[in-house]
Amino acid sequence: MNLTRMILLLLIACAGASAVRAAESTEAIPPVPDFELNRYLGTWYEIARLPHRFEKGLSRVTATYTLNPNGTIHVVNRGFKAAKNRWSQAEAKAWVPDPEFPARLKVRFFWPFSAEYKVIRLDPEYRWAVVTGSKNNYLWFLCREPVMDEALYESLVQYVRDNGFDVSKLIRVEQDEAGDE
Repeated sequence: MNLTRMILLLLIACAGASAVRAAESTEAIPPVPDFELNRYLGTWYEIARLPHRFEKGLSRVTATYTLNPNGTIHVVNRGFKAAKNRWSQAEAKAWVPDPEFPARLKVRFFWPFSAEYKVIRLDPEYRWAVVTGSKNNYLWFLCREPVMDEALYESLVQYVRDNGFDVSKLIRVEQDEAGDE
């Protein structure tokens, strides 16, 4: 299954389809304040994530955000599927539905489905971020570099644990350089 199809499955799940395990809302976890979209743009490396079919078996995952002329964000998610020795990529459009909460975005890979993308922790220098969706079974640790300091990683794990995420399921994403195009 390619990344595009897997992302469609995520959007269906976010839209309310039944999930394998019960997930709780992340509504009580506020998005970061004073979010500056222009500083967030660029490439992020996925350091850790909760498991999902759309990313199963992917390593060297990145997310790249660029601003479109109309103010929306062009999203390119890319990862390497070692089992098939190939890269997989999915593109999406994101936007800020409420300017009062710019760290709470909507992302659409396929019309008409969209999913919440909420930045809940962010380094003041925009070097790392923690992102979730509307439910606590969606979680990503992102970093501007392919590695994250272990003490920082552990502090982020504690933060998300304290906010109801099942950290026993976190997957550390391999970000090695072998096999790059």
